[in-house]
Amino acid sequence: MQERNNELSRREFTRTTLNGVAAMMTVNYAQNSAAKTGNRIHLGGPVFADYHSPEEWVNAVKALGYSAAYCPVDANADEKTVQAYAVAAEKSGIIIAEVGVWNNPLAADAEERRQALEKCRVQLYLAERIGARCCVNISGSRGRLWDGPDRLNLTRETFDMIVEITRSIIDAVNPKRTFFTLEPMPWAYPDSPDSYLELLKAIDRKQCAAHLDPVNMINSPRRYYDNAEFLRECFKKLGPHLKSIHAKDIILQTKLTVHLDEIVAGQGGLDYRTFLTEAAKLGNIPFMLEHLQTPAEYEQAAGYVRSVAGELGLEY
Repeated sequence: MQERNNELSRREFTRTTLNGVAAMMTVNYAQNSAAKTGNRIHLGGPVFADYHSPEEWVNAVKALGYSAAYCPVDANADEKTVQAYAVAAEKSGIIIAEVGVWNNPLAADAEERRQALEKCRVQLYLAERIGARCCVNISGSRGRLWDGPDRLNLTRETFDMIVEITRSIIDAVNPKRTFFTLEPMPWAYPDSPDSYLELLKAIDRKQCAAHLDPVNMINSPRRYYDNAEFLRECFKKLGPHLKSIHAKDIILQTKLTVHLDEIVAGQGGLDYRTFLTEAAKLGNIPFMLEHLQTPAEYEQAAGYVRSVAGELGLEY
């Protein structure tokens, strides 16, 4: 196993600081977990405004009407900065939902694979430092595109590779309060609630959890048209393991053979009434808008989510 780089192994993050912050976050997590369930989602998304301090970041998040946000710093931030943002988020009631990785741990090229795994470890460590709900990556692809389809992606051999890779990432960092998660994909593991549960069982690590992106698993007309039932299945099976949710929409096009495209929330076929109802049952889950192009599109998507949540009597 490759050793962690300087960012991961540096000792700025003293044992005293870690224990103190971990204790603070443990108390707050316990309080959050006791929050009333069934009527609340934590809507979030990207922050496009420039910010140069935790206070400016909090103001930017609040100006968007969000109570959840993506990680506001990168892994090169010094420990004082990381902890300042963590404290600001906690004081303002903003959930730092996730730290993304977005690379290919299954890359065929040895150097690309080494770098991908190193970044997974570094980003998981950042999630631990700042108290994010999770660190998320895709499992990867055996093909030329880092996130693309390949005939080997859904084989048992690849499943076993994902298990060993994920274990190695978690074991190298040994997080205590955050979780490593895999975003579902239409052509790679996990591609269904059942395959996700199988992976979690096989990985067998306490700090391995689930990340839900239901649109990424809607990969057939049948699943598209039956998406309300599929959403209920996702939450029934994965709910106890979920740490963050990606929210978008999907539309089935009419051109042959099958074309399914992401689209702004409210313009596709996803049953948002079911989506929000099931998410709210978890009580304290980040519901994160993603993959849109402009602030205006995010504003439109957020407006739609809020309108449906309002109809359902949900807080957001």
